[in-house]
Amino acid sequence: MNIGDVLTIVLPLLVLVGLLWALTAAFKPRDTGLSDAEKYQRELAARSAAHQASQVQEALALRARIEATTKPSQNVASQREQAENARTPIQAQTGRPGGQTGHQPAVLPNGQLNPQLAFELQNLVRSGKKIEAIKVLRQATHSDLLTAKNYVDRL
Repeated sequence: MNIGDVLTIVLPLLVLVGLLWALTAAFKPRDTGLSDAEKYQRELAARSAAHQASQVQEALALRARIEATTKPSQNVASQREQAENARTPIQAQTGRPGGQTGHQPAVLPNGQLNPQLAFELQNLVRSGKKIEAIKVLRQATHSDLLTAKNYVDRL
C-alpha cells in the first residue's frame, strides 16, 4: 500500500467527518438566552417594582391609620345627630345642659367627644379592651351598639 492509496481512503473520510461536524454545528440549538447584563436589568426592574408596591402598601396603611385616628366618624351629620341624641337624655336627667355639675359632658356642643373620654377610649383600645371601650362610649353618649362599635374600630 502506497501513499496514494492511503490518501484516497483518508481524504474522503476527513471530508465526511468535516461535513458531519459542520452539519451538527449548524443544527445545534443556539443559546438564545439573555446576557448577564439583560438578566441583571430584569432582576433589578422586578425588585424595583416589588419595592414600589410595598411602599404603596405601607403608605396606604399609614393613611388609613391616620384617617382612622383623625376621623372617627366619616359622616359628620350622623355624628352631630348622635351628639344631639346623647345630650337630650343627659339634659332630661339633670335638668341642666351638660349633665352632672362639675364634669364636662361626654359630647361637647360642637358635636365632638369630650377629650378626656376620647383619651380613655384610646387607652382601652390600645390595651386590647375594645368591648369595654364600646360599653363606656355607649354609657357616656347613649349611642347604639353599631355606632359605638364603628367609632371604637376607627380609633
